[in-house]
Amino acid sequence: MADPSSYRPKPGQIPDSPGVYKFRDEHRRVIYVGKAKNLRQRLANYFQDLAGLHPRTRTMVTTAASVEWTVVSTEVEALQLEYSWIKEFDPRFNVKYRDDKSYPYLAVTLNEDFPRVQVMRGAKKKGVRYFGPYGHAWAIRETVDLMLRVFPVRTCSAGVFKNAERTGRPCLLGYIGKCSAPCVGRVTPEEHRDLAEDFCDFMAGRTGTYIRRLEKDMVQAAEEMEYERAARLRDDAEALRRAMEKSAVVLADATDADLIAVAEDELEAAVQIFHVRGGRVRGQRGWVTDKVEAVDTAGLVEHALQQLYGEESGDSVPKEVLVPALPEDPEAVSQWLADRRGSQVSLRIPQRGDKKDLMVTVQRNAQQALGLHKTKRASDLTTRSRALEEIAEALGLDTAPLRVECFDISHLQGDDVVASMVVFEDGLARKSEYRRFQIKGFEGQDDVRSMHEVIGRRFKRYLQEKERTGEWEETPAPTGPVPAPAPAATGEPAAASAAPASAALREESPEEPGERAREDDGRPKRFAYPPQLVVVDGGQPQVAAAKRALDELGIDDIAVCGLAKRLEEVWLPDDDDPVVLPRSSEGLYLLQRIRDEAHRFAITYQRAKRAKRIRSSPLDDVPGLGETRKQALIKHFGSVKKLRQATIEEICEVPGIGRRTAESVAAAFAAAAPAAPAVNTATGEIIDEDDGGSRT
Repeated sequence: MADPSSYRPKPGQIPDSPGVYKFRDEHRRVIYVGKAKNLRQRLANYFQDLAGLHPRTRTMVTTAASVEWTVVSTEVEALQLEYSWIKEFDPRFNVKYRDDKSYPYLAVTLNEDFPRVQVMRGAKKKGVRYFGPYGHAWAIRETVDLMLRVFPVRTCSAGVFKNAERTGRPCLLGYIGKCSAPCVGRVTPEEHRDLAEDFCDFMAGRTGTYIRRLEKDMVQAAEEMEYERAARLRDDAEALRRAMEKSAVVLADATDADLIAVAEDELEAAVQIFHVRGGRVRGQRGWVTDKVEAVDTAGLVEHALQQLYGEESGDSVPKEVLVPALPEDPEAVSQWLADRRGSQVSLRIPQRGDKKDLMVTVQRNAQQALGLHKTKRASDLTTRSRALEEIAEALGLDTAPLRVECFDISHLQGDDVVASMVVFEDGLARKSEYRRFQIKGFEGQDDVRSMHEVIGRRFKRYLQEKERTGEWEETPAPTGPVPAPAPAATGEPAAASAAPASAALREESPEEPGERAREDDGRPKRFAYPPQLVVVDGGQPQVAAAKRALDELGIDDIAVCGLAKRLEEVWLPDDDDPVVLPRSSEGLYLLQRIRDEAHRFAITYQRAKRAKRIRSSPLDDVPGLGETRKQALIKHFGSVKKLRQATIEEICEVPGIGRRTAESVAAAFAAAAPAAPAVNTATGEIIDEDDGGSRT
């Protein structure tokens, strides 16, 4: 625990300008980000007598080891920079709302040649029009089913669409009149886009025009004695009315507004948002958060506004935002919202009438959400605490293992050997901390040796981080033989809720420039923080290998155990007999969950590597040959086999392929040994490569 006076800036050193400040801990991690109209006055509040500080603020300043700030020109710039830093550094003492579910949206993909109506979740994509969010996906599908009678827009996937194009036959929806079937040319791309635009207009609230038009056409058809057409138009108008009834009118003046309500207690807060468009509730969502900083309702509202509109622009930011309390600087927040929308935004507290009545409804939803969350969390927190205590007691640990890392090895008969590292903190998965490794120290199948290599590489990086940040003045002498430097791990983070699973980050050694460039940026380092417990998937041999790797690095303050899958026995280093936890033990259940997650993560990575290897081709090694030109080569020759047999002059005939590239392609195939022919195991027939596959 640090004394705030040890890092307090000197008098007069802090400017009295607007700005954003960061508190860092002893590991240089950013633990809190804040903004201020006057940096000198705001920061002085943190360095008063500790007894006068809020308990959460006191915890933050004693955890911190330094403070720094950035001066900006206006309060609006400070608001934007604060949001950017909170998103970038993920400080542990800042309020961060988390969705209690992944809300579905009704999306229209206007960025495609033939726009598609579908249910979408997750991050919003450019060129897609969104409506919602909705509480349930089935509510979207019911609405879409009603509207397809009038606006028969495509709803099929790309694969179904292409198959219909190829066969010249539409899907079932095309036959029953709920799709205009652009796949077979029943409508032109322009006509289909007009349908999609009309669909969007109706969903945006411009409903009266379409219903009046249908009623007019219905009357005209009846006068012309086209009764079947009139009946169909009558049913279409009724379908649109039923779709409208699913979102009742709440504001009679066709208002576009978002209403935000907050329910809170001493420890937690829940936020509910109603999205009102055209006077109707078009979407609803909710967040919950731990009050890890001393914050009032106004501060919670400001954080909610940042998270809600930080990535939005244009019409996604409404003309009016109604809140239960105004932020500390409402003018700056209003200006920030206006900049994102591109026009004036009204930020205010409703005082009377329909808007105040609707705010009461939103507030009631927030109270119910907080009560439900606390009921669930109380049970879950109690269970997790009991599980960690049982693990500590069974393994003889001094304290409960708040951070647990589990390692698993995966391979297929000795090929594509990989390892996984999963992290659980407070009994919950911390997926942003997951890591994946390639075993490069040797070839073949040896789980024990692989475990030794992975544990050694992971904690070698931990020691390097400690030495680099100055936590160790000198590297302690190892207690055993020092292993040869292992190849760098492939420390790739797992998928999240905001980075794709396919993005691979190469682990760098401390000597490489990339590592130096990031050493003081405050972001979480990949291997910087040690666990209290290391769990390995396996029995006594794997546990001994892990313990030996730690001993060789001189690490003696991290507990190790293994969980054998056959009898679910817990093995400890140097013990001849396992620890047997009761089958009903919450501690055993948590260890099983951690082990199974490590196994899932490892086998997913191993399968991905195997699939990539199977799909590999000599063309992958040709410099400057991208995916487009690879496909052009395959398409021109019809298969990899025929491409392999082609001359340089024949390769040069492919559009976009010059002579130098053609020579590189020919050289790549010459250097690659031909693969054994594939055999159909059912018939014994040798399968040729005429299907254009990439197996070589």
